[in-house]
Amino acid sequence: MARSSAGWVAGLTAAALATVGFLAYRAQSSVPEELVGRPGPSATPAASAAKAPRDRRHPTALPARSGTGERVVYSVDDDRVWLVSAGGTVENTFKVTPGSVDPAPGTYAVTSRSKAVTGTDGVPVEHVVRFADVQGVVVGFSAAVDQSTPDEDTDGADPADSGVKTGGVRESRADGEAMWMFATIGQKVVVIR
Repeated sequence: MARSSAGWVAGLTAAALATVGFLAYRAQSSVPEELVGRPGPSATPAASAAKAPRDRRHPTALPARSGTGERVVYSVDDDRVWLVSAGGTVENTFKVTPGSVDPAPGTYAVTSRSKAVTGTDGVPVEHVVRFADVQGVVVGFSAAVDQSTPDEDTDGADPADSGVKTGGVRESRADGEAMWMFATIGQKVVVIR
């Protein structure tokens, strides 16, 4: 009788695994072809595309209505980042140089990180923290190993003339390391105007 029970359990387990596999296949086959292999949407649209209020006396102060809790706040209008603790204290703030593609205002999450890669502009970068995808262009923070910014080029040419869309938001190497230590996978990134 013990062998018979073991056989039933093994049979039911195999049937359950086959069912789960079939359902996973069905779910995958319903994804549109253009989304296969790309990260899913990670942004929650902002309630308003209006510029977040600023303290005119303290231009580097964290803007009001820039989210709550631990987060990275990125202003696409001011080209500035704030690293904010869970209690709302600004741990660090610094200027950045954006690429040619900006993410829409909203709340995102860090989806992937790379210690060192080559940027879409051909420049070696480090401490890459990715959080958005804008029509196939991945947006993330990074630091150029040679300290160049997207509007510079070592051969004197203007990178904007190349027609390559870049989503790299460049930081100094020191700021890139601070971002790397703060923004792990899943970290909230709030993009504001």
